[in-house]
Amino acid sequence: MPKINDKKYKETILYLAQKLGGEIRGKKKLAKLLYFVDFDFFEKFQKNFTGDTYKALPMGPFPVTMEKVLADMENEKMITIKSQKNRADYNPTEVYKARENPTENIFNKDEQTILDRVVLKYGHLTGKQLEDLTHAEAPYIGTAPNQEIAYELAFYRGTNISEDA
Repeated sequence: MPKINDKKYKETILYLAQKLGGEIRGKKKLAKLLYFVDFDFFEKFQKNFTGDTYKALPMGPFPVTMEKVLADMENEKMITIKSQKNRADYNPTEVYKARENPTENIFNKDEQTILDRVVLKYGHLTGKQLEDLTHAEAPYIGTAPNQEIAYELAFYRGTNISEDA
């Protein structure tokens, strides 16, 4: 397993939140956006971005370290996490609100390109829409339930990452 780049992981969450109006609405949405950042980057550059490991959970790929990183960020006053009840028949939505801006120039040009691509391509979608997209991708389909998703499966996704980013 690659080593988690704690600082880059936190900055990635801050960056995504900043680009999406200062907050990310929903744990599922954040998990899927991180998946697309990590797997798009790996597909294009054969390198890890955050260094997290993903498991094939029922609602799609889930980064195993995300909740710890979020708790650390909340303790460090980088973000606030609030539960919002939107509808009586739904579970509350966790809202991750950035309390600071991402550090300028922490991302190299390639990383910036992938982050911006993910925001543009997936940022407007709901957690459920992102779940449906990830369920149709080779990394999720090719992994047994609750098992670790191999980054190498990114090469079987059929994305045109070389043309997009």
